[in-house]
Amino acid sequence: MPPRPQWTNWAGNVAYSAARCHEPSTVAELQSIVRAGTRVRALGSRHSFNRVADTDGDLISTAMLPPVLRVAGDRRTVRVGGGLRYAAVAEHLWRHGLALANLASLPHISVAGAVATGTHGSGDRNQGLGSAVRALRLVGASGELRELGRDTDPEDFPGAVVALGALGVVTELTLAVEPAFEVAQRVWLGLPLERLAGEFEQVFGSAYSVSAFTTWGSDEAAVWLKQRTDAPAAPQIPGAVRAVTGQHPIPGLLADLCTPQLGVPGPWHERLPHFRPEFTPSRGDEIQSEYLLPRAHAGEAITRLRALGDRLAPVLHVGEIRTVAADDLWLSPAYGRESVAFHFTWVANPELAAPALGQVEAALLPLEARPHWGKFSAFSAKDLAAAYPRLGDFARLVRRHDPEGRFRTRFLDDSLGGAVVEG
Repeated sequence: MPPRPQWTNWAGNVAYSAARCHEPSTVAELQSIVRAGTRVRALGSRHSFNRVADTDGDLISTAMLPPVLRVAGDRRTVRVGGGLRYAAVAEHLWRHGLALANLASLPHISVAGAVATGTHGSGDRNQGLGSAVRALRLVGASGELRELGRDTDPEDFPGAVVALGALGVVTELTLAVEPAFEVAQRVWLGLPLERLAGEFEQVFGSAYSVSAFTTWGSDEAAVWLKQRTDAPAAPQIPGAVRAVTGQHPIPGLLADLCTPQLGVPGPWHERLPHFRPEFTPSRGDEIQSEYLLPRAHAGEAITRLRALGDRLAPVLHVGEIRTVAADDLWLSPAYGRESVAFHFTWVANPELAAPALGQVEAALLPLEARPHWGKFSAFSAKDLAAAYPRLGDFARLVRRHDPEGRFRTRFLDDSLGGAVVEG
């Protein structure tokens, strides 16, 4: 027998196990593949670090589907193809004088994939990317096209946005937009982590979008402030020094790959992400983990992670701290609570990173941590059920939309403890 085709995720730590890989160029072709398959899985830009997008059946990349980009007549929404990357959507919106309220740190990721896994940006008042979704169109389990909207399907919609690909292959989304704005980005260096923990609300409330980077071994952080130019300028960060040269989140790497800093104003989509779309983001040879906690636990979480610094630093490129506003999407890591996110960019060796990951999870699990669905985690099905209170509702929604389990995967079975099959 010929070997199975091997596609990998962006970091190369996951080789997909699909029997067949498809890149349909039309929705009709996609529908035919879904109808013919026993197990089917959608694949976005491959930026997940676990097997959320894996299947032993048919793997379908949405990258070649028609690049839908239509601004509504009232200029309040935009209709986009699910396989499009945020960089392409953002550039189109900027040309039309429009913007999304928020972006993730990478503009390279696909819209549908980012939304489906609960990806987010940063900002006390900024919700995750899925909260911009007003409607989505997907190819369902029988190959039919189905449209779900916040207004037309109020009961199901909050469970259908961050859905891990379990309801079908998303072909189009309608996103809320607003008038375009500019952002100025500045970096402050050397803030002691003890001070960051004690003055957390002041630091993270000081700009439209804020990130703090640390190796956890240095006991200090670099604070990236991204402030809208139509708002008062971001204040100084007491205890830190303003950077006078461009910075990369990972100490020692060149800032050429990063979006412009030093307070130079620019379009929203060229400042809110950390990395420029024309370059390979971050480090590349890495594995990522992330956990969202109630923001009230931010100071305690920083204290606990500081205590692990000597064990984390040898296997960590960098850690990042962000805030995320609460939303109503069932499987969103920020569901129902104002959140703080702790992100970890590990060395690309799971065996080396796993012990440190276990210590991080042991420290954060008692603080009501929820893992990001697209990242590397050791959370058990029991832990996930405790962390996500609407998991049972989601399982019932999946059974109703996909009763034969066409979009079922081992990841779903392992993560949800068989709930999507057995209830």
